[in-house]
Amino acid sequence: MKFGIVFFPTVGPNDKASVQYFDECLRLVDLAEELGFLHVKMVEHYFFPYGGYSPDPLTFLSAAAGRTHHIRLGTSATIPAFQHPVKLAGKFAMLDNISRGRVDAALGRAFLPDEFEAFEIPLDESQVRFDEGVEALKRLWSEEDVVFEGQFHRFGPVTLLPRPVQEPHPPIFVTTARSAESCAAAGRKGHHLQTVPNVMSTEELQNRLSLFRSERAAAGYAPDTGQIHFSYPCVVDPDPVAARGKGRFDDDRNTEAIHAAVASWGRTTSSAYPGYEKLFEATRTSRFEDKLTAGKILIGSPDQVRGQLENIAAWFGDDIVISLGVHSGHLSFEDAATTMRLMAEDVIPKLHHV
Repeated sequence: MKFGIVFFPTVGPNDKASVQYFDECLRLVDLAEELGFLHVKMVEHYFFPYGGYSPDPLTFLSAAAGRTHHIRLGTSATIPAFQHPVKLAGKFAMLDNISRGRVDAALGRAFLPDEFEAFEIPLDESQVRFDEGVEALKRLWSEEDVVFEGQFHRFGPVTLLPRPVQEPHPPIFVTTARSAESCAAAGRKGHHLQTVPNVMSTEELQNRLSLFRSERAAAGYAPDTGQIHFSYPCVVDPDPVAARGKGRFDDDRNTEAIHAAVASWGRTTSSAYPGYEKLFEATRTSRFEDKLTAGKILIGSPDQVRGQLENIAAWFGDDIVISLGVHSGHLSFEDAATTMRLMAEDVIPKLHHV
């Protein structure tokens, strides 16, 4: 197993000022570099406390690039449907140059109806727009004099400047929450996979990983070249009682944020998102204890979290990369820093699966 850090704010102005939140996150980026974590990531969302402090993760990652030298910089995830591909390709390529080739490009469809409404994009077009956007980005990064004739974008011939440092392009991760077909398609196209175990059962996730790996192998890609990244909320404290209390508080606030963000699914359906109309009720009945018991969150003392990670490795394989959600904004900077130090010094070195 390898480990990185992911930032997913679930706060608004009534909870913590955005200036303070970003200042704390950048200080944690410094700590992540010092402790040797693999990556830092930032999400893209709009309008709601659920991720809304980060409408442009590449801006945050550019700031992180200027104060680091080794750690990789990833989106978690950027939404091609919400930007013109020439603009998005250029922003990624510029960051890849600023960071001297440390960018990971995680791309997703998005799933909140209010965001699609604001961008005046029908929900039912999300998959087609995603596929077209990824194709356009890959061509812009790796080809010259690109002529593109898509359903939603037509341009060319254009040659992107600057060219990415990484050849033929930055690693591409497909971010998916529930779709088995998205996992299969990522494997067939040779992309990497990024997902959130919290939204499905262990058995469902095992099936999706098996599908990703088998489709990738059938397409001729070497089995050890496909990366799989999971994201887990994480609170570690020397005192297991304190860890549990902090973890419960953070999870409750995160659940409140997503419940508010998915409220529009209570009155929306889309053929592109089967079953998503159940999200509003699912988040209403979400319980901390259930998630802790099911291994959906990493909460506890170093020994307890080490045991939780051993279970994850047994369920999904020890080649999984874990992105630790250490700072949603509800706990203090000191709590997040303690989690990171304990993970780096007392948890990861003692894992059997590393």
